[in-house]
Amino acid sequence: MPASVPASSSPPHHLVIAHAGHSAPAIRDTLASLKLPNLERLLARLQLAHDDAQDDESSLSPPHERALAAALGLPVADGLIPWAARQARELGLPPAPAGQGWGLMTLCHWQVGIDDVALGDPGMLHIGADESAALLDAVRPFFDEDGIAVHPTPQPGRWLARSALFDGLPTASIDRAAGYPISEWSPQGEAARPLRRLQNEMQMLLYTHPVNDARAERGVPAINSFWLSGTGALPANVAADTADVAYDDSLRAATARADAAAWAQAWQALDAQRLAPLLADAQRGAPVRLTLCGNRAARSFTAREGGGLASMARRLFERTPSAAEVLGTL
Repeated sequence: MPASVPASSSPPHHLVIAHAGHSAPAIRDTLASLKLPNLERLLARLQLAHDDAQDDESSLSPPHERALAAALGLPVADGLIPWAARQARELGLPPAPAGQGWGLMTLCHWQVGIDDVALGDPGMLHIGADESAALLDAVRPFFDEDGIAVHPTPQPGRWLARSALFDGLPTASIDRAAGYPISEWSPQGEAARPLRRLQNEMQMLLYTHPVNDARAERGVPAINSFWLSGTGALPANVAADTADVAYDDSLRAATARADAAAWAQAWQALDAQRLAPLLADAQRGAPVRLTLCGNRAARSFTAREGGGLASMARRLFERTPSAAEVLGTL
């Protein structure tokens, strides 16, 4: 998942919505009964400006990460969107020197099965700040031995790491890998061998850590490894100002569970709280942009060209796809 976009004091004109659609049958089946009046009215005023569709779900970077990266002016190379380097800059950390790169380490639970090991959704772990700090203290010596400098972030369970191992190493987003065998999404090749060894070492080290003893007593999953993502080099000329871009991932939790009822409820809240103000901006003539992202595609809509009677005539006589139709294509 991408790093957060800082809040702005002024209303953003570009809203990027992650997990707005999904190919899961339960979610697709709920589209016909989903009532999103503000989205319907907004789409009637907008036109398709960019379509980022893919033939399958094999890309390391999902559509919502590619869309947000493009909106922020970041490189969009698959598996090399520099989320970690961008957050390092936000936290005032120095740029990675030549030959090194930043990566985002997300603490996670590896679910050991008979035939493979699956990556549990880190969003379900609810890691506390004290847990994150204690685990970082425990693993730091091991990372130091491999030349990996690790820094905490304001979000518990997410660390920034700098190493030559991460320079130019494509990595899969958490949102791609969660719920699947790690063998399908882990970096391969000789360059990634030290990373895979470290992940296995962390399993053994953290197995008996007091943090996990306490979690076992509470009946919650253990934190037994980490996932690396967000690698990639941050160009020096990328602007730090994100005031005009807002990112919403409030649909993520329901999507991860394929909970169609919760997804529909979250969409209705999003329609009332985020799309109503954007619709009002569009009605005032502001240059709004809406990007809707699913697991297969991202589609970006902008205000229709022209205005006055011509624009009104197009809205009257051109058929605008319904919200359900648009979401069904994602």
